[in-house]
Amino acid sequence: AGRRAAAVTVATTQATLRGVRGERSGRVDGARAHSGGNMASTAAGKQRIPKVAKVKNKAPAEVQITAEQLLREAKERELELLPPPPQQKITDEEELNDYKLRKRKTFEDNIRKNRTVISNWIKYAQWEESLKEIQRARSIYERALDVDYRNVTLWLKYAEMEMKNRQVNHARNIWDRAITTLPRVNQFWYKYTYMEEMLGNVAGARQVFERWMEWQPEEQAWHSYINFELRYKEVERARTIYERFVIVHPDVKNWIKYARFEEKHSYFAHARKVYERAVEFFGEEHMNEHLFVAFAKFEENQKEFERVRVIYKYALDRIPKQEAQELFKNYTVFEKKFGDRRGIEDIIVSKRRFQYEEEVKANPHNYDAWFDYLRLVESDADPDTVREVYERAIANVPPIQEKRHWKRYIYLWINYALYEELEAKDPERTRQVYQACVELIPHKKFTFAKMWLLYAQFEIRQKNLPFARRALGTSIGKCPKNKLFKGYIELELQLREFDRCRKLYEKFLEFTPENCTSWIKFAELETILGDTDRARAIYELAIGQPRLDMPEVLWKSYIDFEIEQEEYEKTRNLYRRLLQRTQHVKVWISFAQFELSAGKEESLLRCRQVYEEANKTMRNCEEKEERLMLLESWRNFEEEFGTDCNKERVDKLMPDKVKKRRKLKAEDGSDAGWEEYYDYIFPEDAANQPNLKLLAMAKLWKKQQQENEAEEMAPDEDIDENES
Repeated sequence: AGRRAAAVTVATTQATLRGVRGERSGRVDGARAHSGGNMASTAAGKQRIPKVAKVKNKAPAEVQITAEQLLREAKERELELLPPPPQQKITDEEELNDYKLRKRKTFEDNIRKNRTVISNWIKYAQWEESLKEIQRARSIYERALDVDYRNVTLWLKYAEMEMKNRQVNHARNIWDRAITTLPRVNQFWYKYTYMEEMLGNVAGARQVFERWMEWQPEEQAWHSYINFELRYKEVERARTIYERFVIVHPDVKNWIKYARFEEKHSYFAHARKVYERAVEFFGEEHMNEHLFVAFAKFEENQKEFERVRVIYKYALDRIPKQEAQELFKNYTVFEKKFGDRRGIEDIIVSKRRFQYEEEVKANPHNYDAWFDYLRLVESDADPDTVREVYERAIANVPPIQEKRHWKRYIYLWINYALYEELEAKDPERTRQVYQACVELIPHKKFTFAKMWLLYAQFEIRQKNLPFARRALGTSIGKCPKNKLFKGYIELELQLREFDRCRKLYEKFLEFTPENCTSWIKFAELETILGDTDRARAIYELAIGQPRLDMPEVLWKSYIDFEIEQEEYEKTRNLYRRLLQRTQHVKVWISFAQFELSAGKEESLLRCRQVYEEANKTMRNCEEKEERLMLLESWRNFEEEFGTDCNKERVDKLMPDKVKKRRKLKAEDGSDAGWEEYYDYIFPEDAANQPNLKLLAMAKLWKKQQQENEAEEMAPDEDIDENES
């Protein structure tokens, strides 16, 4: 069939050549005849030569024809297409050799035109191969490799030709040269090993694989080698390859595949060892949840539930929350299948612990997150873990020495100390926590009295009174505060150490002499102890201070003290001294009520005299509401204890309420309109001011006018009714 096809092709070629020759000869004859005719006409008409037309307009035409347009038109008209050559039959060897010669010449011409076009070389070699000219094809491939030895397709075609023609040694030679020249082309190695395995040369294929593995290829190459060994039941060899594989490609998935390989072949101890080696290999810096999930599932298949629980807890304690979602999910499923309620709660606690860990890592000074975290840890953890978290929390000292930044932080120390005392039952560690805290606080800028007082109370609970006093004394010496003095005094009061209380009050009043509460408490202490003279002296010292924060409270306490002692004359003197300092209406009312409650016969008279004196004194007072308050109190007194004459007298003193208008001004001085307000006009003031008398007469006249109009309207209405 091949010879018949070659013969047909040769016959076609020869017919084409004959046609071309005939066409060429016809064209030549026609050209000669045409040239002969021209010569004859030229000879005949020598005397009349036509004039050549001159081009007058040499400007370019409006429509230009480009070379591309000419070629496109030629293509459209198919002027260059030649009819296919007729088929030719090769009948003898001479014609065949002639055909081969022409064909080779064509291939060689193509190669000579462009040596780098590898497809020409391949076509040439495949044509020689189709003629069973294997040696020639080899020569062509070798020449092509000299041109471009990096061309993968060339090597593949060359080796395939040798294998197709069962030239095994030649094929091996080509594959060896290919993998030596281009060792990173995995296709050569795959083809080579496949050929050797198909030939049954297992040792040769293993040798090729070993050469390949020296180049540390991609993962698929190692898997191919392992599968090759497993096809021949070489499990030990496959294990050795896996050992090298996980070193060259140390990915988690490769370790998992190695362990599953061991598990598949029932080497469970080896599989567990592989997992343990993988965990150790990656360490805590490069932990991966997939490794622990696979490890846990392996142990679950082996019914080692305690091991599974330990693996999950170990991983959850070390892997960040956002990277352990799958781990949590699998752990929850495991506990639901094989665990109890305690185990499920442990999972939830672990999840929350991870959340808090992420929060405190993102912002170590988020003390609220630390409080929540510590509350969780305290509820379900051993003391060492709780202490570790507390130490991490208190290590985040506020960067700014301002009290508002320390208020939340200091509660970490307080909770730490209370935990050590109440939960851990370790007094020595509690004392160390308190001491470390008070040393850390910058007392020169601010302090926390709560911390000192808690420390002192702790020492008292431990029956170390000297330690408690030393702590409070140190606090007062370093950073005296009202709360510290009060706490120390309260402690000594509970211990009934009154001399110490006196000394502390003296120090306290030296520190804050304007604090009225301290003076009152000191005096009350002396009163309780029965030393009224000391109490009175303390009150006298107190009211003699140039500056007081609440003087009215102090005076009231002093007056109440004298009333309790039934020293009414001294009380009156106190009221008189107080009225010299202030003319407040409440002082007058209190003075009057004191005189009323004195319980003597002349108490009503004294009380009425106080009211009268107060009214005279407050005539010049600008605050009319206070004067009205005094008169109302006086009227209530007279209604209860006075006569009708006294009541009328007080009623005459009561003011009239008048509505008035006043002009308002804005901040910039412009007019802001008018405002209505109520004013009080006292009769005593109206007598002294004639304008007020005139106003009162005008009001009276207006009232009379309204009454007259009402009387006139009434008869008119009666007449209308009669007419109707």
